[in-house]
Amino acid sequence: MDIQLNFINQSNDQNNSQIIIFQKNVATSFNELAVAWKVIQNIPQGWHHKLVYPQASYIGVTDSWGNTSPLHSVEHGQRFSVMLHPSGETLQMDGEAANQSEIELLNNLQIGAVHASIYKDGRPALTLPNVVPGQKAVFQFKPTIWIGMASEIQEGQIMNSAVLSQINTEISLLGIASADIVMTGGGPGPSSTPFQFNLENVVMA
Repeated sequence: MDIQLNFINQSNDQNNSQIIIFQKNVATSFNELAVAWKVIQNIPQGWHHKLVYPQASYIGVTDSWGNTSPLHSVEHGQRFSVMLHPSGETLQMDGEAANQSEIELLNNLQIGAVHASIYKDGRPALTLPNVVPGQKAVFQFKPTIWIGMASEIQEGQIMNSAVLSQINTEISLLGIASADIVMTGGGPGPSSTPFQFNLENVVMA
């Protein structure tokens, strides 16, 4: 069941800051990369922004010529491969992943790296760039989102470690059907307090 989320700005922020929501790839050695899944911009004080975190995940690749494959439904434990058929490149399921808690994407092309992504709600939620021929991308994620403030970030953009180090609020969505994400804090001058993000009005599945 998809999780219905409602972001509410109850902060004292007057800078119309960007709110960044993303997931982390918890597969070994890949957790240093994260992509901006959702960016909320210019939300006034007291306003809200509805979000859906879907259960369904999809996999897709972009090749070295900038061509993007159709998306395929994917679950943990599956392996997909990019390979060359007489009609051209194709992305297809290719058996089981070595670890049932992971998703694998193998580049079986002779030439050309690919960018591999897991999509949620039509947007990249996890991305591993430059998977060269013979190598594989490995994805694993939990029902967890990270949320925080940033600037000049676009949806789908891979964020650097400097941005990620500023965002440290982790919110577990495990077992949740719907909830409000309420942002508080901020404000001008010495009375300013740190921004906080908390779940309220939680309805369990």
